[in-house]
Amino acid sequence: MKLYWKNKKNGLDLIVDDGQGSLFSVGGVRETKRGIEALAKTNGYDPGRAIKGLNSIEEGKKFVEQFEPWKEFFPSEPLSLEDS
Repeated sequence: MKLYWKNKKNGLDLIVDDGQGSLFSVGGVRETKRGIEALAKTNGYDPGRAIKGLNSIEEGKKFVEQFEPWKEFFPSEPLSLEDS
């Protein structure tokens, strides 16, 4: 399995690739008309895992990575973020 940032139209998705053709997004950073937004996905509701008004995509990546959202969805996998 691999964990990496994937470029999207308006930002990035944090992807877990199971190596068998399935991709799962566990977070993302977007550039919108109102600024940069970031989200670390969760199984429940946690508004603290989303933020708006960031200054850079890098700031958004750090915000998402601090939650390590991949551990919630793939707890038994020893994933580490690959360099982009």
